[in-house]
Amino acid sequence: MRRTMLIDSLQYANWSKKIFRQLREGGVDAIHVTIAYHENFRETVLNFEKWNRWFEQYPELIMKGQWASDIDVARATGRTAVFFGFQNPSPIEDDIGLVEIVHTLGARFMQLTYNNQSLLATGCYEDEDMGVTRMGKQVIKEMNRVGLVVDMSHSGDRSTIEAADLSERPIAITHANPHSWAPALRNKKDDVIRAVTENGGMLGFSVYPHHLKDKGACTLESFCEMIARTAEKFGAEHLGIGTDLCQDQPDSIVEWMRVGRWTKEIDYGEGSASSPGFPDMPQWFRDNRDFGNIEKGLRATGLSEEEVAGIMGRNWYNFYAENFKPRG
Repeated sequence: MRRTMLIDSLQYANWSKKIFRQLREGGVDAIHVTIAYHENFRETVLNFEKWNRWFEQYPELIMKGQWASDIDVARATGRTAVFFGFQNPSPIEDDIGLVEIVHTLGARFMQLTYNNQSLLATGCYEDEDMGVTRMGKQVIKEMNRVGLVVDMSHSGDRSTIEAADLSERPIAITHANPHSWAPALRNKKDDVIRAVTENGGMLGFSVYPHHLKDKGACTLESFCEMIARTAEKFGAEHLGIGTDLCQDQPDSIVEWMRVGRWTKEIDYGEGSASSPGFPDMPQWFRDNRDFGNIEKGLRATGLSEEEVAGIMGRNWYNFYAENFKPRG
């Protein structure tokens, strides 16, 4: 029997041959990796260059992903297809023409905000959510045209609902959990998840401890039961995994993620002064070899085999197939 397709639609690991090998040991067919947090266009191009060198160095382990069909090639050749995305619109700077350029380079997801107000929309940490901006409306239209997916993982409620309604193609929350299960600022309320899924979009569940009930002490049973309940409410076909795995990253990287270039002060995000660095991962998910734990846990909730297969990867595959290509 063909093994389950595994797709993780968000990772930001400190990439190395060790991790590329673990992806293969874990049977991960495709990943969406963050290639920019606060980088401008030129800095982002350097990150594409870095990945091109890795593709040259480790062709037996990883390959560049641009279309869903590349996942089929990866599965047939025992590799992991790597898709790129931005957690911030900074790579397009203030130039809508760069939307098409970054898609040509290989970007397939772009968040409209990363926690703060951007030129496009409002982040989830702002006191007032003003919604999608004038530029944001135009950029969404252009993203729809070229096949760059709108990602609202770090955006405010109003901005996310507006983006879901404005976008002519489905949008994604690649890495977050329901706010009703774990009330973190980054997690999503039911009306937000509903707006995204009713418009054909996807929610990827995160194992990043600040997004979990009981953080690093969260049980596998609790996590999988949360997914099953979300499937009942919004339909299993709109759900996937987006672990937000930051494996092997030094604490200086979490500071860069939170602070970037926008403040001189330390911002702790969902951490605190007493716990400023990366939180401890739950024991059932340390790295890419642990996806089998989630798959087993989902089966134990009573979800059907088809629903489990969808959540583990097939739903993201279908979403990629529909939304990465330019509109005809």
